[in-house]
Parts: sequence; structure tokens; C-alpha cells
Amino acid sequence: MPRKSSSTSGKPQFRPVSLDALNFLLADVRGALGPFLNVFLVTQQHWSQSSVGLMTTISGLVGLAAQTPAGAAIDATRAKRGVVVIALAVLAIAAVVIFAWPTFGPVLAASTVMAIVGDVFGPAVAALTLGLFAVRQLPRRMGRNSAYDHAGNVAIAAIAGVIGWWLGQRAVFLLVPVFAALATVAVLSIPGSAIDHQQARGALTRGAKSDDSGMSVLLKCRPLVIFSLCLMLFHLANAPLLPLVGQKLAAAKPSFATAMMSFCIIAAQLVMLPVSVLSGRQADQWGRKPVLLAAFAILPIRAVLYTLSNNTEWLIAVQLLDGIGAGILGTLTPLVVADLMRGTGRYNLALGAVATVQGVGASLSGLAAGIVVDHFGYSPTFLAAGGAAAVALGVCLFLMPETASVTADTKSLPVRAT
Repeated sequence: MPRKSSSTSGKPQFRPVSLDALNFLLADVRGALGPFLNVFLVTQQHWSQSSVGLMTTISGLVGLAAQTPAGAAIDATRAKRGVVVIALAVLAIAAVVIFAWPTFGPVLAASTVMAIVGDVFGPAVAALTLGLFAVRQLPRRMGRNSAYDHAGNVAIAAIAGVIGWWLGQRAVFLLVPVFAALATVAVLSIPGSAIDHQQARGALTRGAKSDDSGMSVLLKCRPLVIFSLCLMLFHLANAPLLPLVGQKLAAAKPSFATAMMSFCIIAAQLVMLPVSVLSGRQADQWGRKPVLLAAFAILPIRAVLYTLSNNTEWLIAVQLLDGIGAGILGTLTPLVVADLMRGTGRYNLALGAVATVQGVGASLSGLAAGIVVDHFGYSPTFLAAGGAAAVALGVCLFLMPETASVTADTKSLPVRAT
């Protein structure tokens, strides 16, 4: 059971549905952009692939600079709910700017701001989860978080498809303020008194003292460095695939561009729902590494399959495989980091650092994929992504240790794998 405030003390109780709703609605806030933005800019605003790649790379790299400091700030603050509320407000304003002025300067500025505040949500929700649930409950709870996140993505993809078909692709961005307001209500429904802020930052118990060595804790943890490298290569390969598929589908049937993009997202997210729940359960039974290897193995296969046909049904069918890798990593990334950082008090700092490294891969992929597509076409771009994905698989297979043993005996903590 989650940690609850005592009813006899007069404090409000934490209800898991509040965290469920937050995960669902945050997916809606983020899901209204992403691949929809790239397709909108290429097909409706007639940006070149290189311009879109330049915009995503610049905004992504600027956003990366804030990720690790944001994680450290979440470790330090007790106002974790307030951080989420402020980030939601900024995200909503930036989405309105994109809707109103879809030219390079405003879109670059807005997407840069969104990249900065958007990376607050993952560490903040993970911190709230650590602060609300016991250690032994984390694998299943992380799986549940991920499942509700994917359910939110399904919902927003369906809504965006309808809005895009009815009112045009540009109107999709106005969904962000709506869901930001709903997500604000959800996070404020979590009682602040129910959160153990020491455990939320990866310390052992309420009032425990943490290791204040900062970044040295991360750099000395070799498995964390290896895991970050694996994620960087994974996102370097994975980030451009859905936008590129969306562009191919839009070129074939321009009038159904938003609807087909929505269908691709929905198909993958429906796969992610059971995969997230299953991976959270199996991470305890099998260990983390076997489940991780499944995520890394599926990506190079998917990249190669995209080159075999331009048929719309084939492309959408292959996109289903995205649900396996993304579903697993969405659940296991915060869990593996929690394994490695338990007892240090630097959980959110580590999660921010991991997000920074994987974000480097995702940001560079936009420009790299745009250049390769402009000069060589789609199939070579898919094959190049598959090569990067194969390297990620090899690194995970041969260098990444099992991390579940770190939490096998909580009485022996602090333990840091090396």
C-alpha cells in the first residue's frame, strides 16, 4: 500500500488515483506536440527537413543544459508539486506561441522553452512516486505510471487526430493549455504531507543524511554511465523514426496526415500499455537486464523493416514494434536509476543526468536525420538508425550489469554498484 497520512491526524490521505491522473494528463500535455509539430512544419508551413532538424537540435541542446540542474533542484526542494504547476503554465504559453506564430524564430524560442520545462516532468513524477510508495512497491508502481502515461498518449493522439481533421493541424497545439490545466488539478490533489521528501530524493529513511558529493556520485557509478550511453544510442536511433514515417505517410496522403500520425501513435501506445505493466512485474522476477535487452533488441529490427516497403499498412504495422522498446524503457529507466542511487540522496540529480545524456542522442538525431534524408533519402536514414541501435544493444549486452541485486537487501544499504 502507498504511504498515507493518518486520518486521525486530520491530514488528507493520498489516493493512488491522483498519481494515475497526473501521469495520464502529463502524457496529454506532451503528446499534443512532438511528432505533430514536425509534420505540421513540413507539410503545412513548408519548412525543409534541414530547417526542422536545425530547430529541433538547437532547442533540444539548450533544453539539455537545464536537465541535470533541474534534477538537482527537485532533489533539494520540498515544493515538488509547485515545480510541476509552474512548468505546466510555461508549457501552455509556449504552445499558444507556436499556434499563433508558426515561423522559425517564434517556434525555435517556444520549442526551446518547452524542451527546458518538459524535462521537469519525468524526474518530478518519479520523485513523487519514490516519496509516496515503499521501496518494494516501486517496480509495479513504475509500471503503472508508465501504463497511465501511454494511455494518455493514446487519448491525446485520438483527440489530436479528430481536431486536426476537423479544424486543421494547427489547432492541435491549443490542446496543450487545456490538458495543462487538468494536470495542475491532478498534481495539487496529492497532499504535500503524504510525501516523504527524503525518500523522494533517494535517501534511505525520513531524516537520513545524504552523500553531498554531487556529480562525483554519478561519475563513480560505472553502471550508471554505461546505462546512460545505452540510452543515448537508443534515442539517437529511435527519435527520428516516427516523424520520418509520419512524413512518408503525409506525402502519400496529405489530407490524412494528422489522422495517420495519430493512428501510428495510438497503435504503438496500445502495445506499450500491457508491455509497461508486464515489464514492471518481470523486472523483479527476471532481473532488470533481460528486460532491458528486449527493448534494445527490437529497435534495429524495426529500423530495417521500415526500408522493406512504402505501403501505408506496412509502415503502421512496423510502428507497433515501437511499443515494445518504449514501453520497457519508460518503466525501467527510473527503476534502474533508483536501484543504483538508493542511499545517495541523489536520485533526481541522476535521473536528470541520464535524461541529459539520452537527450543528446535525441537532439542530434533530428539534424542528422534531416541531412541524411535531404541528401540520400529515407531508406539510408532508417538503416543508419538501425546501426546506432545495434551498437546500443551490444553495449547493454556486454557491459551493463544487473542492477536488481542492489535492492535485494535493503538492510545492507547504502550500496552502490560499480
